[in-house]
Amino acid sequence: MDKANDLTTLSWGQRAVIFFQGFLRHPELVGSVIPSSRFLEKKLVETAHVGKARLIVELGPGTGGTTKAFLKALPKGGRLLAVEINPDFVEVVRSNGDSRLVVHQGSAEYIRDILNQYSLPAPDAVISGIPFSTMPPSLGKRIIQEVWAALAPGGCFVAYQVRGKVADLGQEFLGQPRVATEVLNIPPVRIFTWRKPSSGNGRDG
Repeated sequence: MDKANDLTTLSWGQRAVIFFQGFLRHPELVGSVIPSSRFLEKKLVETAHVGKARLIVELGPGTGGTTKAFLKALPKGGRLLAVEINPDFVEVVRSNGDSRLVVHQGSAEYIRDILNQYSLPAPDAVISGIPFSTMPPSLGKRIIQEVWAALAPGGCFVAYQVRGKVADLGQEFLGQPRVATEVLNIPPVRIFTWRKPSSGNGRDG
């Protein structure tokens, strides 16, 4: 890995350049034109209870700013699986070097297959920054259903989005989410959270 693209040394500005370049190449795959702010990262860590998790799955880590925040909060024995479809971003995130991090290039719709591939258990939380508003609705629904099936009982699905399409897609299967807004981010984003019941298959918004 070129030192210039090492996730451990990249500044926010450098990540922003890489992120924007990725947006220009694949605008349908990138949820924003710049990386998440530290305020959003903190709120995601708190919402998903990353500090108590055994396994977190991150869908769409981008250039890895959120990945670094999750690893910082994750217990020493925890694991983080980052699933990214954009090869440019995968290279950057893989440079982290943290032994708790597994980076997979592929589509979020195959989350259960990916977990099985790495012999990982059901995750305590799935945190998603992938843009549900720009993907075909059928794909969005499929991803949501697969995420829900993959989650451990009591686990949560957290989607941070500029637009609210994920709530429309998820309502049919998961019910109404809890919604919070982080205004100290460019652009401001909404955080949609669904929690899987501790037992049974019912909804718990």
